[in-house]
Amino acid sequence: MKDIFDLLGRILLSFIFFFEAYDYFAYERMNKEAMTIYGLTWNQDFFLYGAIFLLLIGAITLLLGYRMRTGAVLLLIYWIPLTFIVHDFWTEPVGTSEYRLQSILFMKNIAIMGGLLIAATHVSGKYRLRRIFATTKL
Repeated sequence: MKDIFDLLGRILLSFIFFFEAYDYFAYERMNKEAMTIYGLTWNQDFFLYGAIFLLLIGAITLLLGYRMRTGAVLLLIYWIPLTFIVHDFWTEPVGTSEYRLQSILFMKNIAIMGGLLIAATHVSGKYRLRRIFATTKL
């Protein structure tokens, strides 16, 4: 049962990163406009496609359970700056709906960082890529 929960947890955790990579690609123009609003005007293509790369590689390694530490570190390289730049609830007036929304999103991202740190120190169960190839007879 532990192995099933491990796989399910990896699927659910990686899904948010796959979705974000898709969103960045599908709404490229809108994301570049958002980058401009947050003051990131230099080399937007590099940062946008770099983020997509980090998200995809990190999500794939997390999903497959192969090189999870590397994948989790790649995702943290992207996720930590994003959290502190985009969800800066401390700049909003206290008690407003924007303050509430940004603080909730900030705390959600902090929780996801915790999940990534656990994944970085965790060895996947029996449903991981390396184990499947090691136990398959060709």
